[in-house]
Amino acid sequence: TFMELLAGRSKEQRGKESTIGQHANAAKEGVNPSLAALGVAYKMQAQSPKMRKFSGTVQEIMERDINMALGDRLFRLLVIKALNVDALSDLKVSSLSGGEMQRLAITLCLGTPARVYLIDEPSAGLDCEQRIIAAKVMKRWIINHLGRNCFLVEHDFVMAAAMADRVIVYEGKPGIDCVARSPTSVADGFNLFLKNLDVTFRRDPINFRPRINKKWSRKDRMQKKAGEYYLFDDDEEDEDDDL
Repeated sequence: TFMELLAGRSKEQRGKESTIGQHANAAKEGVNPSLAALGVAYKMQAQSPKMRKFSGTVQEIMERDINMALGDRLFRLLVIKALNVDALSDLKVSSLSGGEMQRLAITLCLGTPARVYLIDEPSAGLDCEQRIIAAKVMKRWIINHLGRNCFLVEHDFVMAAAMADRVIVYEGKPGIDCVARSPTSVADGFNLFLKNLDVTFRRDPINFRPRINKKWSRKDRMQKKAGEYYLFDDDEEDEDDDL
């Protein structure tokens, strides 16, 4: 819902679009601010059902939606080849697996000219290795190459840590009230979020994936005492700390 509002896709926003920040009293003025007026590329959370209705191949849907980007040598190298979408070119879109569909959806989003990129749960359907690759591809293309902004909604800590440079933490009572904190650093944002959950994470020194510490274990107590609920660098191993 949050990403739909930013993209200006909700029912209430249709016909009343305006850019966020331009109206001090948006509700009274009858407008529903979004980022749509700036030009957005939006990868929806549930993209597969809509894309599976396309009867052609992967190559054909790319030629239809991002034909201009296909002529960009860097886009083909840094996005299409990196996500291994070129290997899917001759396959029917309707026959793709969940992970293949996700990689195609990310490619179509990145190939759309925009000032703001809204990407909702890009890790869905991807394995651990593909998530890291996808995170690097998105950050390298949107931030480093295009110099644009990206809003990412993600539940996977690996991808979130690899993508984010700022984190917004929401606090409140689910379904009742909510407060969005100011953007903060990744470390501070993760620590605040996990502190609210009373859970500590450390990063596995071998595969670098987050691992939950067993509650009241030595590592759990040490991290809480130090205020480090998400330990980004950890060289110690202790089997008794695993949950």
